[in-house]
Amino acid sequence: MERENQFIGQSGAFLDAVERASRAAPMRRPVLVIGERGTGKELIAERLHRLSNRWGEPLVTMNCAALPETLIEAELFGHEAGAFTGATKTRAGRFEEADKGTLFLDELGTLSMAAQERLLRAVEYGEVTRIGSSRPLDVDVRIVAATNEDLPAKAERGEFRADLLDRLSFEVITLPPLRVREGDIEVLADYFGRRMAAELHWEGWPGFAEHVAKQLDDHPWPGNVRELRNVVERAVYRWDDWGAPIAHVQFDPFDSPWKPLAPKPKPNPAGEAAPTQQAAAPAADLDSIDDLRAAVDDHERSIIEHALGRHRWNQRQTAKALGLSYDQLRHAIKKHGIADDD
Repeated sequence: MERENQFIGQSGAFLDAVERASRAAPMRRPVLVIGERGTGKELIAERLHRLSNRWGEPLVTMNCAALPETLIEAELFGHEAGAFTGATKTRAGRFEEADKGTLFLDELGTLSMAAQERLLRAVEYGEVTRIGSSRPLDVDVRIVAATNEDLPAKAERGEFRADLLDRLSFEVITLPPLRVREGDIEVLADYFGRRMAAELHWEGWPGFAEHVAKQLDDHPWPGNVRELRNVVERAVYRWDDWGAPIAHVQFDPFDSPWKPLAPKPKPNPAGEAAPTQQAAAPAADLDSIDDLRAAVDDHERSIIEHALGRHRWNQRQTAKALGLSYDQLRHAIKKHGIADDD
């Protein structure tokens, strides 16, 4: 997948976060970027680096969650030959690699307390000591850290060093989740859709059918922009008719009638009551319904539109999938005023 390196959006909350990053970029001080997965934390780190006077020096990225705890300190601070089993030669750490530039520490909240203590010294005094050495090395590194955790709460629980948090939080940029970025879902969906259509050499961009656009707008997007990009690109490449608006979208790529069944629960020991399953939460706010007939009509229309999109507007296949006759489906399409080219 092509790496995304542009900021796309128009909501005030999103633009405020980008502007704050731009203002902080020239500073040498640490910046902490907070946001849910897929909100663009690494893009903010890149912006902080590119707009600083360090833009010609390295931007070194390290995902703190990608390495086991036993290797984190060696990766960050380097090691001398023979410092531990397997250390056959001297190796510079990420701090040395980022000297004069920027070090981006992603998933900061996963660092062990020991690594946090060494990181605090590096941030406070600008020096690191390789594992197995007693000689500190001076480094000039600007720290940008990112997390999707509540670090102040972790500090209160004793799971994160409060003094390190104080040092890293000169500026804190909190990225808004996609679900609160008013108007940005439509903008981003159109951007990713057009780009995918161009990749597939479509002769034009048909856009999304009205019901699909509403589905995109109503989805909670727990994976934020990254999830939206996947959903839109998948919908575009699965659509066969570039001349017709895209009428079907699948949010969960694992949703299939043939997916493996979950393992059966183990039988309870004698004497223990079987756990009762909780009733599923209603799909909509039933308390808000004040017109039953209109609510039923809306639900029926949504089902028909979804089924038509799933079957690429093949009405006979759609009727069969819904357990209707062809004439019954035609009547429902006409009743609800659903676009029909026949």
